[in-house]
Amino acid sequence: MEKIAIYTLTSILSEKNDVDALSQEFLSSLGIAYDFKGNNYADFGSHDLDVIYVRTGGTEGIFRELMPMLQEKSDHPFYLLTSGKNNSLGASMEILSYLRLHNIKGEIIHGQPSYVARRLQLLKKVEQARRQLKRCRLAVIGKPSDWLIASTANYDEVKEKLGIELIDISMDEMLSTVAATPKDHHSRPDDFFPGAEQIYEALKTLLEKYELQGFTMRCFDLLNTVHNTGCWAVAKLNSEGYVAGCEGDIPALLTMMITRQLVGVSGFLANPSTINPETGEILFAHCTIPLDMVERYELDTHFESGIGIGIRGFMKEGSVTVFKVAGDLKSHFIAEGDLRMSLALPDMCRTQQVIQLRDRSQTAYFLNSPIGNHHIVMPGRQKALLEEMLR
Repeated sequence: MEKIAIYTLTSILSEKNDVDALSQEFLSSLGIAYDFKGNNYADFGSHDLDVIYVRTGGTEGIFRELMPMLQEKSDHPFYLLTSGKNNSLGASMEILSYLRLHNIKGEIIHGQPSYVARRLQLLKKVEQARRQLKRCRLAVIGKPSDWLIASTANYDEVKEKLGIELIDISMDEMLSTVAATPKDHHSRPDDFFPGAEQIYEALKTLLEKYELQGFTMRCFDLLNTVHNTGCWAVAKLNSEGYVAGCEGDIPALLTMMITRQLVGVSGFLANPSTINPETGEILFAHCTIPLDMVERYELDTHFESGIGIGIRGFMKEGSVTVFKVAGDLKSHFIAEGDLRMSLALPDMCRTQQVIQLRDRSQTAYFLNSPIGNHHIVMPGRQKALLEEMLR
């Protein structure tokens, strides 16, 4: 089954053969894969993107009769596709006005074939991500770190708005799982890697036990208990398709999960270390990064503690997007930029990225109204996709 399903609205007064010919010409011009459903709405709401192709005028009453049934099948916005032929644009405008009167979201998709095709493909990605988010179950292992005084979230609101289920797992259970996980006892006392692998295996156990797609962990508690860090485990698990966050930061975890579903990577969780408001240059740093996001990496110690495993990763230079959603999901920040270089300075977290924002005025956000300190860096220009997701 194709990911885009196209249903039709056609006036009974229209000449069927003429309308069918125009429809075939219009849809072929888009150059996209779709499943043509015609006027059979039996499986409406079961695809990544369901589109109603308003083919003619005089279809407003037909839609009004269909709407209650369509609402039962889908809670997504109504997407009205029109070529403009046979008064179809006017009918689409009347239908959209009717939806707005009833506080129902909708959009008319109309324009040149290239624009329509891009718009449909973008909406497909967004609706696909929304469906996937509703199947996500994430854990907060331990509570947020004591210094993250603004990085919490209301679990019920997250469930209602994103469909993501958040659960709590105690740090005691995490530590007991680590203790129960075999470790290579033939390693040297100064070799932190076996312990880092033990933490990774323990987290895998919890992911499977609770059927999780990801977690954020109060990882600094590992320093004084098992005398190691979660940096290696987080880097490895993110590269395996999970979403693994640090320090119990829930808004950052949600940001990473949205990034995963839309872009296909977990994202680099980091915080600004220095900002130049005059140039728009920001140095982001953290001691871990998903291994599938880097061209190469080096192992070092964790910066703050000087023990365990820290990762110095080197991402490919080029376009990036910086992203963060608030814990209440009422605000967000998106900025596109360019990764200019990676550094290896000794006096900060091990992965260090110098990012030049395309709009240097956006540095004001970090200094005047930031959403916490952690932000997510992902490759590519993703602003349009992210904004559509959050619109």
